[in-house]
Amino acid sequence: MIGLIQRARRGAVRVDDEVVGEIGMGLVCLVGVEQGDGPAEAERLAERVLSYRVFPDEAGRMNRSLRQAEGGVLAVPQFTLAADTRRGNRPSFTPAADPGVAEGLFDVFVESLSRRYPGAVATGRFGADMQVELVNDGPVTFWLEVPPPA
Repeated sequence: MIGLIQRARRGAVRVDDEVVGEIGMGLVCLVGVEQGDGPAEAERLAERVLSYRVFPDEAGRMNRSLRQAEGGVLAVPQFTLAADTRRGNRPSFTPAADPGVAEGLFDVFVESLSRRYPGAVATGRFGADMQVELVNDGPVTFWLEVPPPA
């Protein structure tokens, strides 16, 4: 399972010009689900997103997690993260999980975030044509990956 996290001053997701998810300061997390991923990978990715130290401490070093910074998290499903881009000029989506499986695991990921974190947890809409807005703070962007079992 893949999480592309971006430290943000604010973020929002719109579907048909309606805001369906929005946060102030925090993390925007684009989520990709690969074949072989399961609930354990979704749970582990949620814990990594909440614990990854990307916010500045008093000395300005990235030494604080989302929990410590008390920001929000905006989770956005994005199957294109699972694309194979190693060859040619067109991505292959063979590594991506089937949509039904991916949606269920995205839901497990979001439920895990909500269960583990009392702060704001907002989401995009699975399978929708979304417009994602964010003000990237830094910019700070990290690729987190929890591989499926071998």
